[in-house]
Amino acid sequence: MEMEDGHGRETVPPGEWRRLLPEDVAADARYSAVWAVVLASKGIPYSLEPEQGQWRLMVPAEQLAAAVREILLYEDENRNWPPLPSPQPALVSGTYTTLSLLILLAAFHNLVRSDLITVAGNYPDWFSSGMMQSGKVMDGEWWRLVTSLTLHADLPHLLGNLCIGGVFVVLLCRELGSGVGWTLLLGAGLLGNFVNGYIQPATHNSIGASTAVFGVVGILAGLRVRRYHRQTKQRWAVPVAAALSLLVLIGSEGKNTDVGAHFFGLLAGLLLGLATEAAVVRYGYPGHRLNFLLAVFSSLLVLTAWWYALHI
Repeated sequence: MEMEDGHGRETVPPGEWRRLLPEDVAADARYSAVWAVVLASKGIPYSLEPEQGQWRLMVPAEQLAAAVREILLYEDENRNWPPLPSPQPALVSGTYTTLSLLILLAAFHNLVRSDLITVAGNYPDWFSSGMMQSGKVMDGEWWRLVTSLTLHADLPHLLGNLCIGGVFVVLLCRELGSGVGWTLLLGAGLLGNFVNGYIQPATHNSIGASTAVFGVVGILAGLRVRRYHRQTKQRWAVPVAAALSLLVLIGSEGKNTDVGAHFFGLLAGLLLGLATEAAVVRYGYPGHRLNFLLAVFSSLLVLTAWWYALHI
């Protein structure tokens, strides 16, 4: 019940409570129980009461104006949040390109194992020239960071990387395009090999695309961590937990497994994924031209690395 004082002004009897309605805030406001949390954070008393499957938010009548003011501020600060992701262009999925490159990697494995004679009349020692050797890399033979990713010890080693890595590479290329995807893959593998070679003794050797495979896993995780970093921890932490679980399950088993290369490949991929998503937020998704240029760059990088390996 409302009363008037001696000057004709409306007064509120002490202890009276009012219901806070959406129209008290704005015509298009969406009633939410979150409002109760907002009021609690500001020290404004409230009461939430169930009513026909919904909630009725009550505040002291004398604090109704203060409650409306705080909720108006909250709604204004959170309008259009979280922001929508940048529109993704209609890219070619990259599945056929990825499968073609994986087949090419398998064919290269057969080439390495064959007795191919070069123009100079001798058999190229692919493994000696291209494997990752920490001491030689630190002495300036940078091409080994790349060429070692294309060498495999045997057929099971090759098939393992093709089957597991192929799935993740296809997912990455569908999202960013083949040129960007394969460039990031090479970047993660190269960085992972470099850091691993730096901390390992000079006699440490390694081969295989698994460093790059774990790099792709890290890239996918990094993209999602950056994309959902303002949302609940459970959502953005899931990709990281999945990546680490994969590292533990298949990246640390086996007598000749290079755990360091796998770990640093994953870490390099995570950092590249974070940087890539930040670039996407700022500049938008990569288009066809950028993907084409990066595809050419990636191909030339691998060819140049092998040219150095066989001629230096």
